[in-house]
Amino acid sequence: MLYTRPGCHLCDDARSVIARVCDDLGESFDEIDIESDDDLEDRFRDEIPVTFVDGRQHDFWRVDEARLRAALGG
Repeated sequence: MLYTRPGCHLCDDARSVIARVCDDLGESFDEIDIESDDDLEDRFRDEIPVTFVDGRQHDFWRVDEARLRAALGG
């Protein structure tokens, strides 16, 4: 899961890394705009992009490709 906000350059960077890793490993991911939900915006306002793997927060601000691959079993 990737939590983002429109116009966020860090979100664009994270999306690229996540898409590449997921493509390589045959995985998929969902993306949620935090501006679509007041609770999400309150929770993640200062940390986006935020990634979750298996329901647990994995990273925020930057996505480390090697760390994400390891978390996904790749």
